[in-house]
This record gives sequence, C-alpha cells and structure tokens, in this order.
Amino acid sequence: MSTTVNAYGAVSATERLEPMTIERRDLGPHDVLIAIDYAGICHSDIHTVRGEWGPIVYPQVVGHEIVGHVAAIGSKVTHQVGDRVGVGCESGSCGVCEQCAKGEEVYCLNGNIQTYGGVDVDGTITQGGYSQATVVNERFVLRVPDSLPSEKVAPLLCAGVTLFSPLKHWSAGQGTKVAIVGMGGLGHVGVKLARALDCEVTVLSRTLAKQDDGLKFGADHYYATSDSATFEQLAGEFDLILSTVSDNVDYNDYVNLLAVDGTLVLLGAPTEPVRVDAMALLAHRRSIAGSANGGMKVTQEMLDFCAEHSILPEIELIGVGQINEAYERMVSSDVRYRFVIDISTLG
Repeated sequence: MSTTVNAYGAVSATERLEPMTIERRDLGPHDVLIAIDYAGICHSDIHTVRGEWGPIVYPQVVGHEIVGHVAAIGSKVTHQVGDRVGVGCESGSCGVCEQCAKGEEVYCLNGNIQTYGGVDVDGTITQGGYSQATVVNERFVLRVPDSLPSEKVAPLLCAGVTLFSPLKHWSAGQGTKVAIVGMGGLGHVGVKLARALDCEVTVLSRTLAKQDDGLKFGADHYYATSDSATFEQLAGEFDLILSTVSDNVDYNDYVNLLAVDGTLVLLGAPTEPVRVDAMALLAHRRSIAGSANGGMKVTQEMLDFCAEHSILPEIELIGVGQINEAYERMVSSDVRYRFVIDISTLG
C-alpha cells in the first residue's frame, strides 16, 4: 500500500513548479522510509524539469540532495528509526555487477536508478526530494555524522561527492597542483576539499568577482579565464584540472594547462561535443576524462572526511515558495553558493 505525501514539482517544461501530491511505494524488506528535512537545489534539477537534457515524464519532482531521518524500516533493515540519514543522486542499482560489488553503484553496468526521473523497482518514475518523504533501498541510505548540520549536509550529497570522488580517484594530495574551473555550487566545495587534502589549489573563474571568497575557502591562487594571459602564464602547470562548468568552451586552452601526465576531468556536461587537438595530448601524455558523482562507499567517505575537517558548503536556506525564484537566480548565477529547501515549509 503506497503513501501519499506533499511535494513541489513540475507539470511541464515551461510552467513554474507548483504544489502537488505524489505516491511513495510501500516498504519492502530492505527499504527505508525517510522523512525529509532538507533538500538541496542542484543545477541538474533545472536542466531536468525544463527538458534541457531530453524529454521527461511529468509530473516530476526533482531533488537529489536529501537529508532527513528514518521514519520506518523494512523487516531486514539495520538502520534504526530516528537515525539521521541522507540520499544522493542514486537510489538503486542491480547490486550484483562488478561495479556495484566495488561500491561504485554510480557506474552500475546494468544501469542504476536515479533518485528522480528514473524507473523505480515497481516500474514507476522516481520522484525526488522536494517532498515530505521518500522510500529508498537501505544500500543507498547514508549515515550523517553527528557534527554536520543537516541543512549544510544536503549539497554535499551531490556537489561534495562530485568533487571528492575525482580528487580521490586521481590520488590528489600533498604537492598535487589542482585547478578548479568555476567557483559556483560545486567549485567552492571543491576548493575546500582540495585544500583539506593538502593540494596546491588554483581557481580558474571567468572573472575575479569571487576571488576574495576563493582565497578565504583555501585557494592558493585565483585567475580570470576571460584574460587570455591566464592561459599563457599557466601553460603546463597543473597535474589535475576539475571542470565544474557546462559551458561550450575551447577545451584546448585547458588541455594546454596540464603538466606531463596531467588529467582534465569534466564534471559538467557541455551541450556540444568536446573537440581537442590530439597532438596536445600526445606530446605530453595528457588525458581527458569524465567523472560522475560517486558510489556509496566514496560518498560515505566524503561525509566522514567533511566531518573530520569541518568542511561545509555555503548555503542560502529557503522555503518551498521561493523555489521558482531560486531557479531564476541560479540561472543568473545569483547565489553564493547553494540553495537548500527547508521541507518543513511544505506543509
């Protein structure tokens, strides 16, 4: 028997989000019912509801940065009612393939279940965190460390792990020269994480408007990419470049900033194919790679790391009635640095 909950979602690609109700499936033996306290707003939410990444099924409730507490559990669940927990971008996978066995469910070879816009185990379209409650398989329920405030945990479940995962995969640490492209919701968390890993951190942003913030968050250097001299001055400088932007830029400029054996990792998804001069790669054994958010293992590691190093995103807390305004402000880059919805205002 399903449960009806209040939510805030999209009814088309062009209309404003509005109040609605959605159904949550009954608990299976391995499921957890989570009462949602906070939900972060990710730019992916906007792309999805506006159909910018392809057609979707409406109505659609988005939100994959979810923090709440356990309200009920299935018969075989180890979590306890009352536990503070989180859910990120994925809420299911096959659980048996090579990648799932390694805790890399984000790369499930049989296709994972996205927290919203995916096909759930009961065949329905998954609905996300702009809602009062959700039902998730326990494998995808994350423990929230006691020292982290719930409202600031929410963005870590997408923005945090999206940056932490490549930093760990490419073994960034003391002496690694890391550049973060973009100083937005993802980039500012990346600066804090790379600093805590003892990297030498450089921000590459279109302008110097956020330079003071970048240096305060731990960047050693800050450059404007709108200044062509930046690309001349920093040629061959970086071991690892993490691009958080989705702009259709000339990626040859960024490849040429890599040292020998350096890697440019795309975290944002440009709408046009990425074109790069092969000789710029061959001559210096450089690489271009992509990285999704992260599996359950690295996501929990990221939360524990943030608790250990007191790393928190900068947020603006809003009520559900401000979601449409927040979307417009995000598109205009008018947020420092992440919106989080107080779900208690859903009513």
